This record gives sequence, C-alpha cells and structure tokens, in this order.
Amino acid sequence: MSARSMQQVTTSCYPEPLNTRPIMNILTDMNVLYDAYLASMKGSAWKEEPQRFEMNFLSELTRLSRELEDRTYKTSESATFIFRERGKELLIHGGRMRDRVVRHVLCDEVLTPRLKPYLIHNNGASQKGKGISFARENFEKDLHNYWLEHRNNDGYVGFVDLSKFYDNMQHDKIIESVCPKIPEDAAWLMREILKIFEVDVSYMTDEEYANCMATKFDSIKYHMEILEELRTGKRFMRKSVDIGDQVSQDLGVYFPTPIDNYAKIVRGCKRYGRYMDDIYIIGETKEEVRSVIDGISKQADNLGLFINERKTHIAKLSDTFRYLQIRYTLTDTGRVIRRIAQKNITRERRKLKAYRHLVDIGRMTDENVEECFRSWLGMQQKYMSNIQIINMIKLYKELFGGEITWKTNSRLSYLTAQCSKTSG
Repeated sequence: MSARSMQQVTTSCYPEPLNTRPIMNILTDMNVLYDAYLASMKGSAWKEEPQRFEMNFLSELTRLSRELEDRTYKTSESATFIFRERGKELLIHGGRMRDRVVRHVLCDEVLTPRLKPYLIHNNGASQKGKGISFARENFEKDLHNYWLEHRNNDGYVGFVDLSKFYDNMQHDKIIESVCPKIPEDAAWLMREILKIFEVDVSYMTDEEYANCMATKFDSIKYHMEILEELRTGKRFMRKSVDIGDQVSQDLGVYFPTPIDNYAKIVRGCKRYGRYMDDIYIIGETKEEVRSVIDGISKQADNLGLFINERKTHIAKLSDTFRYLQIRYTLTDTGRVIRRIAQKNITRERRKLKAYRHLVDIGRMTDENVEECFRSWLGMQQKYMSNIQIINMIKLYKELFGGEITWKTNSRLSYLTAQCSKTSG
C-alpha cells in the first residue's frame, strides 16, 4: 500500500485527536474564549445585546475566564418566547451573549469531540459535515441497498418518533451518561448548566411531584397554563432542556445513543438511522420491524423518554411513506421516487404572500425576500417537479416583479427561462 493510501486510511478510520491540554486551561484560555465569542456573533451581530457585549468584549471575556477558573460562573436569566415552525409550537429560551460564549467553549472544545466517537454513522443531526440532507441521502441509500440485496420492494420500513424529546430528558440520566466521558473540570460546568433547565413545579401536590419524572412533561403547556405566582421556587423537577441552547443540541444527538446501539449492535439492523428524535428501521418482514420497535420502546423507557404512538408506524416499501418531510416510494425496479409534501409548497406560497405585505409596510426588502426564496427553492428543487418549480417562480414574479438569476446551465436557470417565455 502506498504512503498516500496509508494516510487516507489513517485519516478516515480514526477520529481527530483530542486537545491534550488540561481542560481547565482550555475553558479559561482567552484565545479559546475569543474564538467562541466570534462564533457567537455570527448571525446575531445586528442585535442590541451582542453589540453591547462587543463594545466591552475584552473585559467581558476576562470576567468569564475568571468565573470559570474559580467555578463561580452562573447562567444569566434569559428571555423566553414561543416559536412556531411547520405548525408546531416550540418554547425557546434566548441565552445571553456571555452564556452563548461559554456554551461554545464547552461544546466545541469538550462535549462534541469527546462524545462524537460514541455516535453511529447514521446519526445525522447537528454535526459538522452532516445535517438533514445527509440524513435524507443515507435513508435513500438504505432503500437502494435493500433493493440491491433482495431485488424486490417487498420489505417494510418502521418509523419511531420520540414525543416531547427535549422536554423529557432527565438530568440525572444525562449526568450519569455524559459526565464519565468528560473531565471533572468540565463536568462541574455541565452540572451547573443543567441547573438552569430545572422546572419549577411548586404547584404540584406531593403525589404529583413523586410521579413527575415518570409523567410526560410538556413545556408549552406548562408555560401557557402555570401562572408565575405558582412558581415559588419550593420544588424543582430535574428534567427538560432548552431547545435553543447549544448544549441541548449536543445532548439531543448523544443522549439516545443506547437506542442506536440496541438497534445496530444488539439487533444487528443493517438499515437504521436517527435524526434527533426521528428514527427509521428497514427490514424484510413486518414482524421483524415490529420486534425492533418494541425493543426501542423499552430502551426509550429506560431513558425516561416517551414514544409518540400516533407517529410510530410501519409501512410497506412499495407504498408511499414520509420521512423528514419528504414522501418516498421504492419501486419494484429499485428506483426511489422522492416528492416534496404538498403542504410544504402551500406553506411557502403563503409565506411569499406574507412577505409581500411586509415589504409594503417596510419591514422587509425585496433583497431579503429574494434571499429567503432562493434558499428555499435551492434546497427543495431536487424533490419538486418542473411544473411545481415553474408555478413557484411565477408566483414570485407576480408578487415582486423581479427575476432571480441562477447558476448557468442549472435546472433552475432553465426553468426560469421557460417561465419567462410562457409569461412573455
């Protein structure tokens, strides 16, 4: 084997080496904190609070370094708001700039590199080089590989959804799972951050409090129905993490690893994948897939997580089924047909009409709208038919009058030209 081939094998088979410096030196290093500060500014430099932090960033970073070294760091109070996405309501806690810097240091320098070796390849969410496109491509590969092995589409695919995933992560189980894999100089910070996620349940009776860890928690319902005067600080439930926190994203990727290991190692599932709380299993028979789902349900119960029975189901590979907002069908010739869900197109059409109103009242510019539409269509066009794309381009032109320029000789460039000819 050549030296070049040996280098390729070495770099591909082994994870990147961990930083061997003492963790406390890394957490308090001003250069590391400065890099974390720059990362935290990306995408939010226009906001008032990051700008205030930027004005005194040297003194702010020095104060953070001292607090981390003395272990006196405390998470600041943050704003809470409800975010609506694709018909779902999510409770988001907007972290302060100083807290976001600390999260970047902890996640980028400690959690991510030390937890990554324990993840399976088909765990596709919130990791560098991965994402929703990666997860969809791996799902499609598993469909193709099933046909190549069996030369038919007679198999089954099972889907499992973890209900209120972030709301029901138990802090004690997180500490039991994560802290042994990171140095104590970082584990104290992990425990400190989890304290801010604790839920004030002072309104609960003794019986309710005794059973709260085994009962599914809904942060939206809690936020909407439990009045502030009932949250007296008498009792706290050590469960739930904030979706908007970077630490929570790392936990969402790693925490259900026992489920992944059960499916891949214990049951030997060749075709299994997970994107945060969405799981799929492909098998030859319905009984095989059902058996794996039952085992996953037991593993989830051990973790304190809950299976969404309404969204957990089994479908034939020859039927049409949906995964990560895309509709798939495996034909008897091995072709994987992909279609965008019609409701996604309807939602985008409504957004464009809403953007028109926002432009009229001066809250958006035509450039902002073009950027949003270009991003959406560029991402979704691989799942759309030519007619669907042309209709979306026509709607954009009717509302905003402009014409988007795409990469030369691309599909979108060709269809835009066709749309101009028909409308001319």
